[in-house]
Amino acid sequence: MSPAYPHTPDGRYFVAKGRLWRCSNPALAPAERQQLVKSLMAARRAVGAAQTEAAERQARERVQEAKVALGERGPVWWSDGAADESRKSPANSGYAEWWAALDKEARAKGRS
Repeated sequence: MSPAYPHTPDGRYFVAKGRLWRCSNPALAPAERQQLVKSLMAARRAVGAAQTEAAERQARERVQEAKVALGERGPVWWSDGAADESRKSPANSGYAEWWAALDKEARAKGRS
C-alpha cells in the first residue's frame, strides 16, 4: 500500500484523484502478488508500445486479467457482503465519516 495516499481503515481502498480505488487482495502470497504486479506492469508497457488497435486491445485485456487476479477489479476479495464502492467519491460513500475526519493534508493527498 502506498503511503502517499490515504487508505480506508478496513484496508479495502485507497483514495487518489478524489476516488476510492480497490487495493490488492491482502491474502495473496507475497511471491504471487509480486508476479502479478510484474505481469501488470508488462501489460501496461505493452499498451503504450502497441502499434495496432489489435495489439492495444490484447494488452488491455492482459491489464484487466492482472487486475482481476490481484483483486483490484472483478469480484471483491472480502467476504462480509459489503458492496464494491470503487470509483466513488469517499464523501459520497460508506466512508464519508472517515473521509471528513481526515486532516486537510491527508485529504489533499487523496485528491491528487
